[in-house]
Amino acid sequence: MEHALSPTTLAELRRPRPYPAVSVLAPTHRREPEKNQDAVRLRNVVAEAKKQLEHDPAVPRDRRVDVVAQLDRALSEVDLTHTEDGLVIFAAPGEHQVWSVARPVPERVVLSDTFLTRNLVSAQAADRPFWVLSVASDRVTLWNGGTDRVVEERSGPFPMIRDRENFDPERQQRVGDQPSGYRDERTRLFLREADRAVRAVLRDSPRPLYVTGEPAALTLLNEVGEATKGAAQVPRGGLAHANPETVWLALRPLIQAEEARTVDSVADRLEAARGHREFVAGVDEVWQNAKQARVRLLAVEENYRVTVRDDGDHLIPADGGDLDAREDIVDEIVEKCLETGAEVRFVPDGALGDAGGIAGVLRY
Repeated sequence: MEHALSPTTLAELRRPRPYPAVSVLAPTHRREPEKNQDAVRLRNVVAEAKKQLEHDPAVPRDRRVDVVAQLDRALSEVDLTHTEDGLVIFAAPGEHQVWSVARPVPERVVLSDTFLTRNLVSAQAADRPFWVLSVASDRVTLWNGGTDRVVEERSGPFPMIRDRENFDPERQQRVGDQPSGYRDERTRLFLREADRAVRAVLRDSPRPLYVTGEPAALTLLNEVGEATKGAAQVPRGGLAHANPETVWLALRPLIQAEEARTVDSVADRLEAARGHREFVAGVDEVWQNAKQARVRLLAVEENYRVTVRDDGDHLIPADGGDLDAREDIVDEIVEKCLETGAEVRFVPDGALGDAGGIAGVLRY
């Protein structure tokens, strides 16, 4: 199952496809007893997708058979023991993908000529992704981080492993293992190569970067590299060889402190916007301004969800069973704001006070 949504991946997902491009969304749960029903609900929503394909006269038989087979393959790849808050399955002729997201999604099936990506985009924004680069003289590991976890990134050159044959054991005996590891010219070249590799990652998927390692490793990396000079440093060795849980525990205090600073900053900017008449609040007012690309900063409480319908002029509350109900309007707003260059911040529930769960600062 996929977790990391880069700009390149998002652009590929949004590419038009031969009809039908099927998007299947299913809520999932992290804990029992709700988790026990996930398998049944997932099978039911996939069955609904097959039913819609069967009754759609615009879908030729050969294409329907292909897409149904892709849905079956996707379903077989789902690991419900490690799900988060939602699953998104994409299937089209000749391809399929399964995405696990850390934000609730509505149960739905959409047939179109593009995949439905707004729930992925919103989930990634809420997840506050970051990179962790763990360096040692013989190994450099890249970790993909989110709200409550890190996972090892195994793509491109990562993990980078230095051949032990390149080490000089006699020199290590003379000067000691620690100093030799970061005085050796080949170590400098190794870390310079690592800096170039992470620079490419940040270019394709920009996000905050944390760098871990022994103080000598961090000093050398700053000397030979460019990409990591502005990164937050964690002077702790051994994490290039550690498991994800150990890395997350080392990073968690910094992540939590950064989140607290972010919430305070958002509150200050919203308060200042009130004084300059650049403040909007509530799902309808924010949506109207988001459509006009007027939102500079969007703030959303983490678990804020609302079902609405559009009467042509405004969004009004609706029941989930209404035919024209939009259950993921918050995700639509998040995606629209990101598309128009707005900064999107998720804050703890209740942090926005009387703003109704969602608020923004306008550009003009």
